[in-house]
Amino acid sequence: MNVGGLVREQHDMDTYLIGFSTNQGTVTAASDWDEPAEYKRVNPGFEGSYEELFHHIKYKNFLLDLHANAKLEHYLKLPRLQRAIGVIYRPETERASHYFFTHLPYQFDSIIHFDQTKAVQPLDA
Repeated sequence: MNVGGLVREQHDMDTYLIGFSTNQGTVTAASDWDEPAEYKRVNPGFEGSYEELFHHIKYKNFLLDLHANAKLEHYLKLPRLQRAIGVIYRPETERASHYFFTHLPYQFDSIIHFDQTKAVQPLDA
């Protein structure tokens, strides 16, 4: 369950959900709630995940329009692992903490994939 799913539940077709994906790189995230943000290395996508699949595509950074795209839905209809990285990232327990099975076209209307990310630097207050 995430914010996008809750909004879609309440507002159905008045929503347009955009997901983000990466294979590897760095991220700024905490290890637990109420802990300080840290600069962390993102593990490469698990075998069989959308992240690993996208890593092997010719274009390393792209946007996929999944909304009403029957041809793309055909290729992505099998459930795969998808990684969710948010405020919290725990690379040491990544499979249990951040991966879940999903049908990508049923979760998002579009997805933006960056094969390698670079962590954002927090602004000083």
